[in-house]
Amino acid sequence: MIKYNFSRRRFLQAGGLATIGAVVLRDIAWAQKSREMTLFIGTYTSSTSEGIYTYRMNSETGELTKFSSIKSENPSFLALDRSKRFLYAVNEVPQFEGKASGGVSAYAIDKTGKLNLLNQRPSMGADPCYLTVDSKRTSLLVANYTGGNVALLPILKNGTLGPATDVKQHEGSGPKEQQKGPHAHCIILDAHERYALAADLGSDKVMIYRFDSAAHQLQSGKQQLWSTLQAGAGPRHLVLHPNGRYAYVINELDSTLTTLNFNASAGTLTTTDTVSTLPSGFTGVSYCADVHVSPSGEFLYGSNRGHNSIVVFVIDERTGKPSLVEHVSTEGNWPRNFTIDPTGRFLLVANQRTDNVVVFGIDSQTGRLKPTGHSAQVPIPVCLKFN
Repeated sequence: MIKYNFSRRRFLQAGGLATIGAVVLRDIAWAQKSREMTLFIGTYTSSTSEGIYTYRMNSETGELTKFSSIKSENPSFLALDRSKRFLYAVNEVPQFEGKASGGVSAYAIDKTGKLNLLNQRPSMGADPCYLTVDSKRTSLLVANYTGGNVALLPILKNGTLGPATDVKQHEGSGPKEQQKGPHAHCIILDAHERYALAADLGSDKVMIYRFDSAAHQLQSGKQQLWSTLQAGAGPRHLVLHPNGRYAYVINELDSTLTTLNFNASAGTLTTTDTVSTLPSGFTGVSYCADVHVSPSGEFLYGSNRGHNSIVVFVIDERTGKPSLVEHVSTEGNWPRNFTIDPTGRFLLVANQRTDNVVVFGIDSQTGRLKPTGHSAQVPIPVCLKFN
């Protein structure tokens, strides 16, 4: 609550009650604005979705309010630069500008949070599904699912994208129907931005590249080219622990989570543990989607499509291994991506098949989730990113 204590002198200086009223209204407006966070939502546009939606979230309650939207074709994954002035989105399509490629779109974010299209480029592979921007905003890394490759596009000073300067084609296959060829599904940078790690669902590998920001190139790892996971696992997304020593890969096809030790100096990955993301005894069909570590590094979360849950783990500080805490219903069908807000107090889930984004509160002591009662109806939501 905002308190006011006006002395007689300040009252006279302010020019009386009229000015006090203006000051109060100004301060209330400032307080309301300071409680708001901007949330961008990427969608599939095969139905009624327009493209990218912008929402405001109350940082105290988790309430969501629609602010604006902008048309774009299948902007299913989003990434922001560190300055939060630019947003980049994939266009997850099999053809772009008459070529067998998806697209990538660059947007400027104005002071109100609205998006303005800067330019678009081919992603150099069909159906791009993941983006990463380096901290200096020199390079955009993109994973092309159907193309089975990863590409690097330079980012110019004004935020626009240049033509791709490097493409790395993956090879290999796996034992399951979805693994007849390579399917790059995620690419991230380590904390020092010396290495790029790319999960390939089709080949059951996490590829390891050296990242050269000056040359805008991805080079083969010096000591290890890739880390091989269990056959048929289908690695989809991966995330690094805040301490930089552990990597977590969520596997779509066998609904497991793999823990790996990451050597940031050598650029190597070593598997240490694999656990199920589903409850014991579950016999239905389910596929994992997304994975995140809490800002504190204490808890890990993953999404289960089919079981329609978020699995919660607590992380062993010494070994990095996760232990099950609970499974929580996402209050919708087919939870795709999810995100944790910058304060670490809320977790938001995009339920793709029920067109809703649901807000959960996070218990800071246990990591457990509790519905806040707040949600938003958004057509085919896929990706959530806070500005």
